[in-house]
Amino acid sequence: MASISTGPQKLLIPLHVNFVQALDKKRDSLAYHFTTHLRMNGVYWGLTALEILGKPELLDRQALIDFVFSCWDDQAGGFGSFPGHDAHVHSTLSAIQILAIKNALSEIDSRGLRQRIMSFILGLQLPNGAIQGDKWGETDTRFLYCAVSALAHLDALSSLDTQLTVDHILACRNPDGGFGTGPGAESHAAQAWVCVGALSILKALPSIDADRVGGWLAERQLPNGGLNGRPQKLEDVCYSWWVLSTLSVLGRLHWINANKLSQFILSAQDPDDGGIADRPENVSDVFHTVFGCAGKFEMYIQSSNDPRWEKEC
Repeated sequence: MASISTGPQKLLIPLHVNFVQALDKKRDSLAYHFTTHLRMNGVYWGLTALEILGKPELLDRQALIDFVFSCWDDQAGGFGSFPGHDAHVHSTLSAIQILAIKNALSEIDSRGLRQRIMSFILGLQLPNGAIQGDKWGETDTRFLYCAVSALAHLDALSSLDTQLTVDHILACRNPDGGFGTGPGAESHAAQAWVCVGALSILKALPSIDADRVGGWLAERQLPNGGLNGRPQKLEDVCYSWWVLSTLSVLGRLHWINANKLSQFILSAQDPDDGGIADRPENVSDVFHTVFGCAGKFEMYIQSSNDPRWEKEC
């Protein structure tokens, strides 16, 4: 893999398509079996990457639908990450998103599962507004976003206590402009995305200072163009999406140097086997591949629509 200065100058689309396609052919690998706890999310990431790269038909629609419902946890009323795994709000959102991408949300209704999924998600909310990931009780603003997004996909937001949810998100704000996993937790770019994203879905964006949040996010860009998740940390391709998407929601996307970020993403590609890594010289994976591609796509769309945005992305 090359350095930033000598790396590829364009997105290696055919290689990335092949990289994603090959992931499901490695079922005998140790890594495949060590990542079953992320399988539903991984399928969503791979499918989304292929959608962005213009090759959505390469993953069989019916096979995807069958996999999603093979992960149904009938006792809990949600989806697990793999057949036989306990339901979790994150894997439930990924399952719903996969079905939505494939225009198969009607499968939920045909199986009589909509109300059960709603009850599962709503049952995870605590009296303080926080959302548990599953029955074991861990709370995180990521899980809150998953719940809000899943309910929005199901046209069921009216069943959620919106004010309680918004109040909890606002309690997770920090003076620096960022958001944490919970009240008083350290600011992190991924938490900024889930909190701002949830507020946007709930139509509560006016409750935050967009300049303050945007300023903290813009400070995540390092001299090499990459973005980090919090101060004093290394750059990472995945923040190309977490930071950019949040700034886009806030209308502050032009606060980032697009040319430098684009070069950083391109430099993290594997020019031999495809895929994108967290940073140059590291090993590619589907997580960083989808968010690297998503970051590039966000910049491309923005460069076409906003005269304030730098054009060479």
